[in-house]
Amino acid sequence: MDQPLIPEPTRADPATVFSALAEILYSASDPSEVYTAICVAATVLIPGCDHASVMLRQGKKYITVAATSEVAARIDDLERQLGQGPCVDAIDEQIPQIEADLRAGSDWPQLAEAMLADTPVRGVMAFRLLIDRTKVGALNLFSTTAGAFTTAAAGQASVLAAFASVTATAVSREQDIASLRTGLANNREIGTAVGLLMALENLSAEEAFDVLRRTSQQMNLKVADLARSLLDRHRSTPGS
Repeated sequence: MDQPLIPEPTRADPATVFSALAEILYSASDPSEVYTAICVAATVLIPGCDHASVMLRQGKKYITVAATSEVAARIDDLERQLGQGPCVDAIDEQIPQIEADLRAGSDWPQLAEAMLADTPVRGVMAFRLLIDRTKVGALNLFSTTAGAFTTAAAGQASVLAAFASVTATAVSREQDIASLRTGLANNREIGTAVGLLMALENLSAEEAFDVLRRTSQQMNLKVADLARSLLDRHRSTPGS
């Protein structure tokens, strides 16, 4: 099956990233396509990202469940062989791992040496994926251009990882893809609301979603209904 195309974003902001990913996920028919869609979205929407993979922790093992290229899969293999790297650390240490230029030194010297020698990759980022706030995996991003992964790119990647976590939760709970599709319209609004809160309140993706979640509980509203209300109010505000 050919991969669906993600539309080029008109402006590179979190809401655009989320909406474009929702479009590609809408046509997915099984979990592997969902994870592949996340990887493809990363290479299209995150500046400097040329290759991507998703790695999940299953017991004591780290399994690559999707990769956009042999390069991405090869780097995941190297991490497993060496027991070190941004993907593993993002899962175990719970914080994003970013090295924009591997030539300038690395926290993973053996891996960096192998990557520089055997692959075209010169910069890496990895963001943990959560299922019900439990560390379960990582979204791994690779650039062939040293220094291409900027702060702005990392911000967009964090939003993508946040939505990937929502998607991974649905998959882990064995919700069928039809149920996931049904929720995409609401998820799209939730993602846009998250992006709006990030921009207005200077929050991270996780902080913005947590604000929505806690507020929805306090108001006894579904998160999707709260997100829709927030967006409606913003659109009706003069100058918005």
